[in-house]
Amino acid sequence: MSFASPPEPAAPIAATATAPRWSDVYIAALARAVSGCGDMLAATALALILVARGESGLAVAGILLAAAVPLVAVGPLAGRLVDRVDSRTLIVSVGLAQAGVCVALAFATEPILIIALVAVLAIGLAITGPTMSALTPLMVGRQNLAKAGGISQTAATIGMLIAPALGGVLVGAFGSRVPLLIDAGTYLSIPIAGLLIRTRRGGHFRDLPVATSSSGADVAAAAPGGRQAVFRMRSDALLWPLMVMIGAVIGAISAVNVIDVFFIRRTLHGSATVYGLVAAAWIVGMVFGAVIRGRQRRDDVGTAKALLLNNLATGVAITVAGLMPHVGWLVPLWLLGGVLNGMENVAIGVILGARVPPEVRGHASAIFNSIASGANAFGYLAGGALLVIASPRLLVVACGLAGVAAAAIFGLPLARAMRRERAAHGVLVADDPLAGTIAAA
Repeated sequence: MSFASPPEPAAPIAATATAPRWSDVYIAALARAVSGCGDMLAATALALILVARGESGLAVAGILLAAAVPLVAVGPLAGRLVDRVDSRTLIVSVGLAQAGVCVALAFATEPILIIALVAVLAIGLAITGPTMSALTPLMVGRQNLAKAGGISQTAATIGMLIAPALGGVLVGAFGSRVPLLIDAGTYLSIPIAGLLIRTRRGGHFRDLPVATSSSGADVAAAAPGGRQAVFRMRSDALLWPLMVMIGAVIGAISAVNVIDVFFIRRTLHGSATVYGLVAAAWIVGMVFGAVIRGRQRRDDVGTAKALLLNNLATGVAITVAGLMPHVGWLVPLWLLGGVLNGMENVAIGVILGARVPPEVRGHASAIFNSIASGANAFGYLAGGALLVIASPRLLVVACGLAGVAAAAIFGLPLARAMRRERAAHGVLVADDPLAGTIAAA
């Protein structure tokens, strides 16, 4: 089957649209839900198997690092690829390759091979993630970004909701192979979605100027090819300090992803099923958070302020969790953390979609993924190393306090940027697509 783009028109021709393509939003959201469920199932299975084998925190950190480091290493290049190649071709081909890698992962037994295959999966995610993110504003327009982001995030978290508990049950009954094979099956939803989604960008659709229809949808118009545009996030006076703050907080608290399985299983003496249920509480919170944020409409400064407060509150919730004497107390605290996390995920997509020009949204999304993944990698490595010398409880508390400190310290330049933005524009117009700088590469 051919996935080639249609011929490029000889001259710019404006496309037309009368309404946002909500069907594309729901197709993409369903694919995220199915594949996200499989990913969480596989992650839970691998973590539990490593702990059951008596592996150290460094072993768990190694798996997490394999999932994060490739996003940092290839993220910017992947973003450029996303902006140049037809989105349908990328989604279909990469999705099929990821499904094949998952099948191989299910039969891998050597730790080094498992880590290598997880890394290959992450390279695929570095491509499909920005591709989907860059398509969303074209599907619905800037005015509907919050709603579309809420739908996507809600679907993804619902898909992940049952995975931790199900992963604990399946690992106990069948070992790790069955959850990993299920993960391989869920990845087939990605290429199927790629074939069904009508909105396209990249390839013959790249570097397209965007008009806004009467419905508020972004409408791509064909234009001759040229040198590829590049997004410079540092040049956006609000986005850059915001992304630095978020990256600092992620780096401070992400070690909890390595530590929590030891904290729940060994310190609080919870079972594998209890570990899965606690993880599910966070995901339930993400569903509510995505729904709440999807119904809110804020300008860019309001979104940045909410993100700063969310990060402060997340650090507080993790700190309190580390002080709890019983695993049951983690459920409401993880629920709160999930609400904050879900709101933040939607807000990041909204502010990137509103401030980044359409032709470089893939590159911008990949830059953010690189920042977040690099911070995650730092936290995973630190968590695995620190477990050798400190107790899980102490480390959870330390991570929470570090998160609060990071948000407070890096929130200062963000606060100054917000004041300057307000002063320069009065009430910031979130529809301005030229807030970042574009340079020809």
